[in-house]
Amino acid sequence: MKSKIVVIGFIALVVTISGCIENSGLSNDSNSNLEDNISNHNLKISNNSSYDANGLCYHVVDGDTIDVDTVGRIRLVGINTPEKKQPGYLEAKNFVKKACLGKEVYLDIDNAKHYDKYGRVLAVVYVNGVNINNALLKGGYANIMYIRPSEFNPYSWTT
Repeated sequence: MKSKIVVIGFIALVVTISGCIENSGLSNDSNSNLEDNISNHNLKISNNSSYDANGLCYHVVDGDTIDVDTVGRIRLVGINTPEKKQPGYLEAKNFVKKACLGKEVYLDIDNAKHYDKYGRVLAVVYVNGVNINNALLKGGYANIMYIRPSEFNPYSWTT
């Protein structure tokens, strides 16, 4: 009986939160900003149908780290964005919020190294077929941070 109440309470919480995210206005603005970034930086839409995982982005930690409901904490592989109190931190974080928060994200998890030293899953993140790691680079919000081993070569994204 207690477990049923807990489950019902959890479901009610999820429905409430999803309603808040849906009504936050992020979904409308983010599509136009992401589309602007795609056209301004010649980003390619991926037709990759073999993503390793997908889920709802429910929290943006900073410009290169997000939380996904089905996987946990994700570190965008191959890039680095400014840390708190550094110039560009808020711009990078806000870009990722507009691109990912409250949306279904698709993950191409690094097959050469699944986790970083903090236990975050290393992945390329896609929203509506757009490589968000690449979009951060092309938009000037991130720098390349290529740490081997990695199946991804972020230098190839800049050509």
